[in-house]
Amino acid sequence: MDIKRKLQKNKKLRNRGRKVNFEVRDKLVTLLEVSSYRRDHLIEYLHVIQDSQGHINEDYITALASLLKISQTEVYEVATFYHHFDIIKGDEKTPPSLTVRVCDSVTCEINGASQLAQSLDDYFKGTVRIQKVPCIGRCQSAPVAVVKFNPIDNANLKNVKQAVDAKEYNPPIPKYISMEEYVENGGYELLAKLKDNQIESDKVLIELENSNLRGLGGAGFPAGKKWRILKEQPSPRLLAINIDEGEPGTFKDRFYLETDPHRFFEGMLIASEVVGIDKIYIYLRDEYAAVRSLMTEELKKLKNKFKNRIPEIELRRGAGAYICGEESAMIESIEGKKGMPRLRPPFVAQVGLFGRPTLEHNMETLYWVRDIAEKGADWFTSFGRNGRKGFRSFSVSGRVKKPGVHLAPAGITVKELIDEYADGMLDGHEFYAYFPGGASGGILPATMGDIPLDFDTLNKYDCFIGSAAIMILSNHDKVIQAASNTMSFFEHESCGKCTPCRVGTSKATKLMKESKWNISLLNDLATVMSDSSICGLGQAASNPLKSVIKYFPEDIEK
Repeated sequence: MDIKRKLQKNKKLRNRGRKVNFEVRDKLVTLLEVSSYRRDHLIEYLHVIQDSQGHINEDYITALASLLKISQTEVYEVATFYHHFDIIKGDEKTPPSLTVRVCDSVTCEINGASQLAQSLDDYFKGTVRIQKVPCIGRCQSAPVAVVKFNPIDNANLKNVKQAVDAKEYNPPIPKYISMEEYVENGGYELLAKLKDNQIESDKVLIELENSNLRGLGGAGFPAGKKWRILKEQPSPRLLAINIDEGEPGTFKDRFYLETDPHRFFEGMLIASEVVGIDKIYIYLRDEYAAVRSLMTEELKKLKNKFKNRIPEIELRRGAGAYICGEESAMIESIEGKKGMPRLRPPFVAQVGLFGRPTLEHNMETLYWVRDIAEKGADWFTSFGRNGRKGFRSFSVSGRVKKPGVHLAPAGITVKELIDEYADGMLDGHEFYAYFPGGASGGILPATMGDIPLDFDTLNKYDCFIGSAAIMILSNHDKVIQAASNTMSFFEHESCGKCTPCRVGTSKATKLMKESKWNISLLNDLATVMSDSSICGLGQAASNPLKSVIKYFPEDIEK
């Protein structure tokens, strides 16, 4: 091929794709307000566009790709992976400027979410977009709607309409313990002693190991063991903190961050000091707008207090993808990619964020570090019932008088939890069934309400405690509908990477909606999903289904 033909071919290749609209590009430069563009900030940039425009059209995708010097396809694939980005193609109609999201997960659904969504749709008649969305982490106040960023607890047509009319789009900031209040009560003294070598870091690590504190995001891996493994890895070492909290029924992380955020910050910095962390990334679910606001403010104070004596901290914003609760998917998302789980090995402790050894933790795990370090392992293990040690933060929702986060001894039974902490069942409701570990933890009948609630105790029943999200159903609810709700959720949230999960959740959703269940086919499907899926989503998605078949045969036959 001669030089002339080569040049012509290269010119054709360069001219492929959408042309940059330089007016839009200039607007984007102004919006982003950064001096240099980072590929790993792609999702952050998409949030800026979405927040300012109410959607993301193709001109902005083209402009962003040109600024980042990556392909338009790459930007488009990332943007369309996450539910909170509204991508407008070509001549597609722009959605209404305001969106009201109505949670339709189990607890909200049994409290009338579908009826609420329909009444809002009928009232606003297309002037406001009404979307049914998965759990938004406010199950104690079901049903819940979100007016742009503002969550409306115990939502109804009247209070949602009021928020829309008043243009109350931003969430109220809860009353929390500020930096000043936290320091006045001894906050950061332990961290200061660690930094000044008044306390040996290994002593803190030993106390953590002896406490047997386990990962409170759901996996339950011993925290002390994690720290020990990471200390042995080469520098630089990173810390990635998972606050995605997308498991339906779970809201404990939000509760602690809205009340005492600096206890978490100190635990985070203690871990960094002991392990030797060079940089910290905090991954916060996008639904927690109030938490994002207060954390942004308090992190500024934290950085100012310690100047250059603490690692650099980046607060990253999720974008509505349940799969990013899985540690490797979260890491992919922090890197600005689609949140798809990695095949392992290698494990994130060895090759994690940006290819570096990474300590990954749930927020609540770090929240208790200061208390354990100060009070000792014996203090933590002094709690517990039924042969278990420690305590758990139970997110309790459903048909109880006092839903919310209840700190209770590990090993407590659900019956004890309902009676002693949740003030019993609602009047006119009888305890019928419960989810011991959120949507993926399975479903058990009330007759099995004396099983200790802790790690490992539920495994032989094909259930698990996970993040300790306890959803209570009564005789007014249908277990089959609850299980079907969870399977629809997993179908919606499957990343699509592996066939058993992608196809399995879709097929199971359809089969579970049939008037007569094909038990044999559903059992086979559940086995393939649990045995062959790459990550915990597909492996656990069938747990509620298997529970219904095993423990509620009479409900299937009705």
